Amino acid sequence: MVILYFLIAVIILIFLVSIGIYNSLVRLRNRVKNSWSQIDVQLKRRHDLIPNLVETAKGYMKHERETFTTITEARSKAMGAQTVGEKAKAEGALNGAISKFFLVVENYPDLKANQNFLAVQEELTSTENKIAFSRQNYNDQVLFFNNKIQMFPSNIVAGMFNFKENEFFEIEDATERAVPKVDFS
Repeated sequence: MVILYFLIAVIILIFLVSIGIYNSLVRLRNRVKNSWSQIDVQLKRRHDLIPNLVETAKGYMKHERETFTTITEARSKAMGAQTVGEKAKAEGALNGAISKFFLVVENYPDLKANQNFLAVQEELTSTENKIAFSRQNYNDQVLFFNNKIQMFPSNIVAGMFNFKENEFFEIEDATERAVPKVDFS
């Protein structure tokens, strides 16, 4: 009889622990989704600002058609990307196009002094900072979630309820990865 009560207590304990683990997995999954939605909001804001920036610059940079085309194409691909990996790749290309654009802008002092251009550029810079912060937060939430899925005993519950690992949002950008060269000669 004591053994029966003990087995019932163990089964109830396992059941309660499983419920707790399941609930924590759901909570973490929802945090990941919320973090992704924050990135998505900032990316949409960025995608909305880019045409304003390009239109403001077009009047000054009439012979820079290739630069405008590159930005427009990169923006379209970024807006059409579906998965985290696709978005990361497309946003990396868009980052490169915007960087190239700002390098070209350096050759146009009148444009750099234009108040409309400066205002849009400031908004875009602010949005880029928000994207970086949101990306860091998203990756932190993905890390917590993926760790929970992989660690014992939650990996058992995660497997039973088909919880899948999430992808990190990593933008491969050669300029971010390049080691700066210091030369004092």
